Amino acid sequence: MPVRIRRPHQRTCERCGREERFDDEVESWVVADADAVGGVYCIHEWDINGSFVPFEDVDDRATEA
Repeated sequence: MPVRIRRPHQRTCERCGREERFDDEVESWVVADADAVGGVYCIHEWDINGSFVPFEDVDDRATEA
C-alpha cells in the first residue's frame, strides 16, 4: 500500500503561541500574523501532531475522486 507523507500548511508553537503558515511562493514558513510574532528567544515547539495526520494512503485518494 503506497503512502505519501504530507507536511502541514500551518503550525502553532506550544510554548509561546507563535503561528506560522507555509508559503509556497518562497518555499518557507512565514509568520501568520506580523503583529503577534511570539517569543523572540523561544525554541519553538510546534504543535503539528494534534489533529494533523502526516500519512496519506495514496490508494484511498484515488478511489475518492
